[in-house]
Amino acid sequence: MIQVYTGNGKGKTTAALGLALRAAGAGFNVYIGQFAKGRLCSEHKALKKLKNIKVEQFGRGCFVKNAPKQDDIISACQGLKKAKEIISGKKYRLVILDEINIALKLKLVSIKDVLDLIKHTSKDVELVLTGRSAPLEVIRLADLVSEVKEVKHYYSKGIRARRGIEL
Repeated sequence: MIQVYTGNGKGKTTAALGLALRAAGAGFNVYIGQFAKGRLCSEHKALKKLKNIKVEQFGRGCFVKNAPKQDDIISACQGLKKAKEIISGKKYRLVILDEINIALKLKLVSIKDVLDLIKHTSKDVELVLTGRSAPLEVIRLADLVSEVKEVKHYYSKGIRARRGIEL
């Protein structure tokens, strides 16, 4: 099955991590590839304690927001290549490509390559793609799409990301 968590609201990665926790508890091997992210957050400390969850980041030490650098493109392409290897290796039952939709929006990876990855994902693998601005082509191929809508956010009051909540 292919799942997509998209939209402007907070909680897409959190939902995917909740699914990872559930899958790990069921004894599944879980792979999480994070695109456009490169700094460690509190969830990484917790996930390291679970032997059947592997996390890899394919980004620099900051979140890519605007014009990407060549290093961002190289890193994201390496991440997509790794995701293809992970999926074809069939060791992992759940594969999460966190912020892959942002990587697509910023043109860090090609839509053709991501669609090819989706189409060649075995039925034995649950594939989750997160991030704002999921392309219509990805949504069409998905079996489940959840849109997280922002109704109100404390960032608008100037409250910054907090350790243990956003970091």
